[in-house]
Amino acid sequence: DLHVLQRLACRGKSRSLIIRLSHQPTAMPKKTTTASTIRPIKKLMVANRSEIAIRVMRAATELGLKTVGIYAAEDRFCPHRFKADEAYLVGEGKGPVGAYLDVEGIVTLAKQKGVTMIHPGYGFLSENAEFARACAREGIVFIGPSPDLLENMGDKTAARALAHSFNVPTLPGTEEPISDPDQALTVAHDIGFPLIIKAAFGGGGRGMRVVEKPSQLAGLLAEAQNEALNAFGNSAVFLERYISRAKHIEVQILGDQHGNV
Repeated sequence: DLHVLQRLACRGKSRSLIIRLSHQPTAMPKKTTTASTIRPIKKLMVANRSEIAIRVMRAATELGLKTVGIYAAEDRFCPHRFKADEAYLVGEGKGPVGAYLDVEGIVTLAKQKGVTMIHPGYGFLSENAEFARACAREGIVFIGPSPDLLENMGDKTAARALAHSFNVPTLPGTEEPISDPDQALTVAHDIGFPLIIKAAFGGGGRGMRVVEKPSQLAGLLAEAQNEALNAFGNSAVFLERYISRAKHIEVQILGDQHGNV
């Protein structure tokens, strides 16, 4: 038996603990580990780059998750590659943007490396419904909205249509993506100038151009389409009335799969 005698010695701030053994304690049985008691290591892949990837990885590490980074060949020296527990090259030959838009390549890599969750960050594939569906097909948790919600809200023209169905007031604009300069000019006169060209997919100010007069429309339309394609892999844009001195009020709504909002 193990007898413990505690004696508190009030000498300054110290306390002493005296342990006395009457005889050798009986050896404790060794703890065995079975397959059923082993908890699988959860691995989180961040399908993004640079600062946002580092921020997500930091949070994941604090939660005890193993992190997996991806990088384009052009980003092989970027800090996010070295912040991850593991990091792998993706989209070889697809360029510094196309690499992060490679849905098939990213999901295949995640499956091969035992990734259980993917966080898309912002931009790139964060609002891509097909990416979310591809994750679900492989049994990988997509940290973000459901594919159906992404289809309705990731596509801003679809989001406008949804808002109209609930009688939410919106600014005058096109109901569908627009690409033809002549058609855009006809619609622009109905909307009125100044107007703004916006990328239908993605965000962050990419693929946006303010058009002050009709003569600027064709050139700025091409610029916005090209920027949207390079940033989000989709050149779709739409037109909307521009409010030059608007106050931006944004409401963030966070919900989980358990019905908490």
